[in-house]
Amino acid sequence: MADESAPPASEFLDQSEIDRLLSQATAQTTGKSMLIRADGRRGGEAVDAKVEVYDFRNPAFLSEVELRRLRLLHEDFIRYLSARLSLFLRMELGLKMAKLTTVAYSKFTEALPSPTHICLFKAEPLAGVGVIDINPRLALTIADRLLGGRGHSVKAERYLTEIEIALLEDVINIILEEWSNQWKTEQELHPTIIGHENNGRFLQTSPKDAVILSLTLEVSFGDCSEQIQLGVPYYTIEPLVKKMQARRQKDTAVSTVVKNASWQKVYDHITMPVRAEWDALDLSLREVSSLRVGDVIELPALLMQQTRVLLNGTAKFIGTVGHDSDRVAIQITRKIPAQP
Repeated sequence: MADESAPPASEFLDQSEIDRLLSQATAQTTGKSMLIRADGRRGGEAVDAKVEVYDFRNPAFLSEVELRRLRLLHEDFIRYLSARLSLFLRMELGLKMAKLTTVAYSKFTEALPSPTHICLFKAEPLAGVGVIDINPRLALTIADRLLGGRGHSVKAERYLTEIEIALLEDVINIILEEWSNQWKTEQELHPTIIGHENNGRFLQTSPKDAVILSLTLEVSFGDCSEQIQLGVPYYTIEPLVKKMQARRQKDTAVSTVVKNASWQKVYDHITMPVRAEWDALDLSLREVSSLRVGDVIELPALLMQQTRVLLNGTAKFIGTVGHDSDRVAIQITRKIPAQP
């Protein structure tokens, strides 16, 4: 009797048979985790392997350590910028970091709102063009304050006029100066504004797949609460990041260089007692007390080759006693190892 579950003897399977085979395979693997390694080996739940979720559409371009250091640097930038803008506008302006992450340039530009105000800048001598995005409501509120207003939130959603853009450039220059100052330990930067835009869809300052370091700031100015975004290509700040890492490694590294001893002229006139002695023999107290002038104490001949030279009371060398012209001399043969 033929097996009804077997596919018919034909060169091709129809869709129903394909679906049935897939359902059978799914039923067999239900509740089991399948792991396929790089070399083709397969394993299930029992395999000791650490599997992590990875989003290939939004990969992590920076390690946790690098991102943490950049976060600390930008927190200092936010603190100084908030104080300086408050003084410039003569009104309290609060800044808070909302997000610091890396993203592809195409996604960064697609996420920019419309209408908005975009400022393009360069930080010489670094390559690449950075982007500052300021919400129009916040930009108009700041422009109103610079013209003598009370800093009340402007409700209008429109593009900025040339006069308002010119006023806003003073604030943007302060932002760029403070951002550049955070890198002055690694390199002196000179930021300049090179243009303005009002729609992110037309920006072509970087390749679409370029990595952008995106900083989002929550701004509280009077009754206006909006955002400012700062986007810098990673290839622009990569030389600075490498210098920062090298400097931190140098600061934390323990020096293992042994300095060679060198003679100083101030040592020329320092005197030190030098004495030579032997471990000759042991005598009893009675024998010592009976010694008289003219008595002879015999010493082993090899004892002369085991003469100890003491510097300031500390044995340092072993030598041999001999004669040099009309003087008794000691030839140093070896150094006594220092005691721990």
